Formats: sequence, C-alpha cells, structure tokens
Amino acid sequence: MAEPTPRRNEPRLRPAPLLFEPAEATSDPEHFFDLESIDDPRALLARATELTLAFRAAADRAVEFQAMAAAQLANPRRFDRLTHADIAERADWTEDYAKRMVEFGRDLMRGGEGRGPIDPV
Repeated sequence: MAEPTPRRNEPRLRPAPLLFEPAEATSDPEHFFDLESIDDPRALLARATELTLAFRAAADRAVEFQAMAAAQLANPRRFDRLTHADIAERADWTEDYAKRMVEFGRDLMRGGEGRGPIDPV
C-alpha cells in the first residue's frame, strides 16, 4: 500500500524516476518503461514496484493540484468564478465530487491536512 502523501511540513519521499520514454519505444504497445527487457524476476519486481509507487505518488500529487485549482475556480471572490456544475463538467466529474474536491482544495490551501484522498466512485 502506498504511503499517504506528505503535507507541507513533512519532507517528500522521492519516488523512482519515471524514465523518459523515447518516441520509437512508445510506438511499440508492448514497451513499458523497458520492463519487458528485464529477465530477472527479482529485478523486474523491484523496478515494477518502484514504478507503481512513483505513479501512485504522482497521482496523489496531481489530485491535490486538481483540488486546489477547483477551490480557486469556485472562490466566490472571483468575478469569473465557476459553479460546482461548471467545474464538474470541465474535469469530467460529478457535481457532488466537484463539491468535495473544492472543500479538499480549500483545506489544502489553508495549510490543513485535508480529509485524505477523495475517492471519485
């Protein structure tokens, strides 16, 4: 299981680097971060685990940025503020999920811990 995303005062752990995928490699649907070329199952498990943790960390961080952007867009002090329905449409969310993301983003921007990751389902 992935560790929770550290907050502002906690140092971030550095996930494994997501190595650049050359254009010719990405054209091959079987190619994925060169994992298919690793023959040793121990090395394959180690690298695949590194990638899994890196993708989870990236996804968690991206969700935090989504939440902060949603909170900023919903700010009633903005002359061009968006409704929860507008935000939901732009992000391909339900309106209820947009409301929860706006609150999560507000908590993050206040420096709070938020309520943890929000499950869109």
